[in-house]
Order: sequence, then structure tokens, then C-alpha cells
Amino acid sequence: MALDFITENAIIYVLIAWVVIVLTAKGLKLDKRGFEIKAYSLTYKNYQVQSTLTKVLGRTRRGIRVFADVSVVSGFLMMGFAFWFLLNNISNFFVEPTEFAELTLLIPGVTLTSSASLTYFLLSIPIVLVIHEGAHGIVATLEKIKIKTGGFAIFIALFAGFVEPDEEEFNNAKKISKLRVIGAGATANVIFAFALGAILLTNPLFAIVLPEPLVSWFYEEPEGVLVISLIEGSGAEKAGMQPNDIITEINGIDITTPIDFQKADLVPGETVTVTVLRDEQEIDFPVVITPSPDDPERGLIGIMRDNSFAYKPVYNIIEWNNIQVSMFLLWLWMISFFIGIINMLPLPILDGGKFIYSIIEKKISEKSVKAIMLSIYAFTFVIFGLNIALSYMKSGWFTI
Repeated sequence: MALDFITENAIIYVLIAWVVIVLTAKGLKLDKRGFEIKAYSLTYKNYQVQSTLTKVLGRTRRGIRVFADVSVVSGFLMMGFAFWFLLNNISNFFVEPTEFAELTLLIPGVTLTSSASLTYFLLSIPIVLVIHEGAHGIVATLEKIKIKTGGFAIFIALFAGFVEPDEEEFNNAKKISKLRVIGAGATANVIFAFALGAILLTNPLFAIVLPEPLVSWFYEEPEGVLVISLIEGSGAEKAGMQPNDIITEINGIDITTPIDFQKADLVPGETVTVTVLRDEQEIDFPVVITPSPDDPERGLIGIMRDNSFAYKPVYNIIEWNNIQVSMFLLWLWMISFFIGIINMLPLPILDGGKFIYSIIEKKISEKSVKAIMLSIYAFTFVIFGLNIALSYMKSGWFTI
């Protein structure tokens, strides 16, 4: 199916928005208020961050101390989880294809092309960055490491936040202090995601991203997907399916929600076994897959289905009547959790690389440290890149 005009030209609108931002910044003379304006970036630095963090620390020192210690342990746990997820996902591609999770980088205008996804991303990312960098800064203050500046940067469509510790003080700090500071950002993001997730367990949409057995624990699962009507002359009609049938399986793949149809990988011309519930009885139908009128390579069973999301929260204590609020909080949870986890991967630009470096530095020669870090970086890059590549092999270039 051809993308609409807005989606096809999303990158153009992003670039136009960037030009407007730069011109507005220049017109308001923001360079005199701590902003550094370049053709490709807009950076803000605040030199009073240290005093603000010191005030916050004065009221929460005991709690921050516990958080700092937890950050060291959770740093190892998050790194281990990230490696396990990426390696297991590669294995699933070859062994359990239906369990393979497709990954893509979230790049506004490139992989984020719908107006809704761009909006939710742009609203979420500043919150996530403030939590992440604020945690770095307050733990550094706890460890008596001076913070020179703090701020944020925008690189056309990419966002970054930062706190800049005094390099000499950081390098001379104890190893445990460095690990506390480095691990704090990702830990804060994941703790925030857990807290937000506890609230979202009352929201039916949250079941989309929850793995088993959590879905079964917190939601009443629907029986399957309701057939509203049949397309005339389709494989479903010829096989004998009827309106009000509830599809529960396709070729042995459980169908609980409309999203599960993507797992079936329907190929035009093939015959699949569709299992339905009719009057509480299971019936199997051999259905010949027909090509989609819009995309001949995409297969269809030949039904009009109920696309509503039928999960019911066990703890139904909040009425989620606004779909936009629900989607924003779902994006905020997703970005906070995955930025926290992925940020602990040992890559040069991520906290995970600094975390590993701080552990092994000064124990062996600097030459050996560099060789080990390069090996770790290469391995991490390969498995991360392979996840992205396999995702495109399965579904081609996909956007959100």
C-alpha cells in the first residue's frame, strides 16, 4: 500500500521544522542566553546546575545514597538483560520466528513518520532525558564530583541531554563512585518505567507490550478475534467460515488480538488451517490465502474483523477514556524502559561502555584496556546491528 503524501514526506517536514527552530532561535537572540546555535544543532548549557542539585540532595541524601548503591547492581543486571534479549531475539529469528521482536531505531522523519508517533515521541523524550541526566547529576553531587554544566542538545531530529562533570574530579574518584554515577541514569529510567507500568496495568492497551506470563496475571484475555463479515469469493468464504466466528488459531499460531495476525505470515496461494470458535465448539477450516488488492505480495484470509482491543485489566480501577493520553503514557513507558536498558549496552557513546571501562581501567595496561574495549564494542555492535538487519529482512523497511 502506497504511503500517503504526509507520510512519504515526513522527513521534509522535519527539516522544515528544524529551519524554523534555528531561525526563531536566532531571531530571539538565544545565543545570549546560554544557547549555542549551529546549522545542525541547538545546544543549551546551564552553569547553575550544581547549586540546584545540591539543594535537592540536602533533602533526600539518605534515599539518594540507597539509589546510588542500587544503580551499581542494576547496571550489571540491565547490561545482562540487554545482551540476553538481543541474543535470544537472534535465536528466535531462526528457531521460533513468531517470537522474533522486530526492532528499529526511532528517528523522527525516517522511521517515525506518522504525526501521532512523532508527537508522542517528542513529548516523551524530554521527560526521559531530564530523569536520566538528573539522576547522573544528583549522584555525582552525592559523590562530591563537581558538575560544570548541564543542559540539552537538538541535532535536527535527534535529542540529547547531558550533565558535564569535572573531568579531573571524575577521573580521580573512587571506582565505586564512578559506577554509581554512570549507572544512575539508566536505573532512574527503568525505575520510572516500572512505576508508570504499575499504573498502566489498569489500561487495556498496556497488554500490547507485556510478555507472558504477565499478560495472564493482570488481564482477562479475549477468546480470539471476531469475524464481522466475509469478503465475497475469498478463501474464508469458500472454506465455510461465517460471521460471528471467533478466530483462535492460524496454522497453530494463537490469535488473541488483531496484532497476532502479523505472526501468521500469510502468503498468497498457500492453504492455512484457521481454527475458530462457533457456538463454543472448535472448527478447523482449510483456507486458501488470497492476495491483497493493494499489495499482491501480502496475503489475506478474506474477512472483515473486529479490530478492537479486547483485553480486560484485572485491576480495573482507572477509567481510560482518552486514547491519546493512553498512547502517550504507553510511549513514555516504552521509551523510558528501552532507553534505560539499551543505554547500558557497552558501546562508545552509551553509559554501558563507560561502565565497563571504569571496571577494568588501572587493573591492566592502557593498551590492554583499549584492546578489550574494542573487542567488546565490536561484539555488541554486531549483535545489535544483526537485530536491526534481521528485522528488515523479515518486514522490509518499516515505519511507525
